[in-house]
Amino acid sequence: MTRYVAADAVATARRAGEIKLYGPEAFAGMHRAGQVAAAALDALTDQVVPGVSTQALDDLARDAIVAAGAVPANVGYRGYAHTSCISINQVVCHGIPGARTLKDGDIVNIDLTAIVDGWHGDTSRMYLVGEVALKARRLVDLTYDCLMLGIAAARPGNRLGDIGHAIQRHAEKHRYGVVRDFVGHGVGLVYHDTPDVPHYGRPGTGPELRPGMIFTIEPMINIGKPEVKMLDDDWTAVTRDRSLSAQFEHSIGITEQGCEIFTTSPKGLHRPPYA
Repeated sequence: MTRYVAADAVATARRAGEIKLYGPEAFAGMHRAGQVAAAALDALTDQVVPGVSTQALDDLARDAIVAAGAVPANVGYRGYAHTSCISINQVVCHGIPGARTLKDGDIVNIDLTAIVDGWHGDTSRMYLVGEVALKARRLVDLTYDCLMLGIAAARPGNRLGDIGHAIQRHAEKHRYGVVRDFVGHGVGLVYHDTPDVPHYGRPGTGPELRPGMIFTIEPMINIGKPEVKMLDDDWTAVTRDRSLSAQFEHSIGITEQGCEIFTTSPKGLHRPPYA
């Protein structure tokens, strides 16, 4: 059974079945953290080009977060050594930066989190590298639309199943697969908190959305089937059928009227192609 608790009355640890409800100060803190993370993604826009290494992009992401006085949340998290996850083409999520260089036609997700005064701003964005094939561009466009449809369903009185249903219905209408193995999550002073936020589901099911809830929505959409497999590094997830995958992510908070997006781009760079 789901319990809703005032965030200032509980420890910061994740507790099963317990959803934290935050107040205005938390929303302000999440906005600050979210804007640092989003600005770091903005700073990468002109750098995601053929020939650049994913490690070079990760270094730039770290520099942008640190220069803003924030902390890269991923460094040291469960043994992870990088600021960002960089996922290319068939990589669904958690791609590890390294020597690999981007090629003309790649689609790339960059996922990062900035900590400001303990608050976690978690976001990811897709980038197009050079001349990208039409089918890949369509996947990226549809994935962004799935994110925004999910956010539109994030309002008080709805349930988590309404968010997942909005995403699943749109993706499957176009015969794309919605990844089940990875979901959105509560976020705040805890990086990965309750509730889990599936990107599929039935309307009217799951915990009720109440003002003060803070969580991510981060649909991963495949051109092919939804199944994924893990590589030997125990981080990188790829599509089992080797089809292309795309993802966008925002951190949001439920308000009395709807929701607030904490991780909007300061430069208005919401979806590619980025002018």
